Amino acid sequence: MKKAHTLEELIDLVHEAVYEVDELRACLEHDDDEAATYMPYLDSLDTMLRDLHESMATGRYAGVGQGEDLAFMPLFQKHERDIPFRDLLRIINATHREGFEK
Repeated sequence: MKKAHTLEELIDLVHEAVYEVDELRACLEHDDDEAATYMPYLDSLDTMLRDLHESMATGRYAGVGQGEDLAFMPLFQKHERDIPFRDLLRIINATHREGFEK
């Protein structure tokens, strides 16, 4: 799994994850059958990703290489099979936890 090389790349990845949540939400507006699969986690994940993006964009982000998972990981682990962009979330968390790709 390739991690982000810079903070700017990491911010872009988080922004992409927020976009993926928005896209999934838009798709669910037209498919009530699928909504039951995604709604248990979508709102919480959306909030956590937007908060993370804001903290990075405003300079409040603690930084990479902290050795701890991001706040969304317990939710991710519970619903991983149902998250279409799970690889993106794994890359974001791995970069946060382990540091930038060298």
